[in-house]
Formats: sequence, C-alpha cells, structure tokens
Amino acid sequence: MNEEFKKYEGKDIDVFFHSGRCIHSANCVRGLPGVFNVKKKPWINADEETADKIADLIDKCPSGALQYIRKDNTKRGNNNDYN
Repeated sequence: MNEEFKKYEGKDIDVFFHSGRCIHSANCVRGLPGVFNVKKKPWINADEETADKIADLIDKCPSGALQYIRKDNTKRGNNNDYN
C-alpha cells in the first residue's frame, strides 16, 4: 500500500485512506456512518461493521481514496484508478 495512505486497523479488515485523492462525495459517511464518522478520532473505525459491508462500500468509492485489505485474504480492493 502506498505510504500516502493512512491505515485504520480493524479485527477483520484494514481500511486505508488517501486524503489527496478524496473528492468528498460522502458516500462513505452516508453509507456506513458508524464506520466513517468525521466527528470522531480516529474518523474510521473498521470494527463498527462487518468486513463484507465495509468492503462493499469501499468498492464503490468513486475516487479510490478508500482501499482495504481483508484479514482473511479473500480480497484486496478498491482498484479504482481515479488519480
């Protein structure tokens, strides 16, 4: 994972965020507000929802600012090459 991504570690999935790629569509905060909450620190809590739901939402990130690695090694995602 590129060093410009910040890692948010969870029990079943690690979420990575690249602030320079984010286009602020807010799909994440609207889709899973328990996981993506800009009013909390850290703003991403990967243990607030299932790995499947988090992965599904991240796969829809239009900019590729969010990516993940599942701890069960079933999938790595978001391969969106926005930038």
